[in-house]
Amino acid sequence: MPTKQGDLTLLNDPIAQELLHSTIPARLAYVWRDGTPRAIPIWFHWNGQEIVLSSPMRAPKMTVLSQNSKVALSIDTSAPPYRVLQIRGAITIETVDGVVPEYALAARRYLGEEQGRAWIEQAQKLFPQMARIRVRPEWVAILDFETRSTSAIEAAMAG
Repeated sequence: MPTKQGDLTLLNDPIAQELLHSTIPARLAYVWRDGTPRAIPIWFHWNGQEIVLSSPMRAPKMTVLSQNSKVALSIDTSAPPYRVLQIRGAITIETVDGVVPEYALAARRYLGEEQGRAWIEQAQKLFPQMARIRVRPEWVAILDFETRSTSAIEAAMAG
């Protein structure tokens, strides 16, 4: 029987590891100041314990993220068999002079060594400071629609 949804040990599952090391952007979900939900694509770096995101300090999301530390992330494939990693957790934010080191790692993963290095050189000129946003997982789920599906599908199949 698969590990129960919500269990942090799911981060060690091969599907989770594949998605955490992929070049698929995460979708970061948070609540805007007027109470409406937002979801944005964002590069990430998995350090083995946390998802590390980065942002320019003046990005609009920074004002609300500093006021509400609860977020959700989804990393998912776009072709069958679909694979989805969902993470909920609390964030901590710190200001970093220059480019966040994990952002540089993510740039090379997403763009390749040469293009990633070129983008980081440009980003260093654009952003004298960046925010390092660490997401500490508190709840994890995997959907693969083979051994794990949504709770509604699983309930319907159980009869």
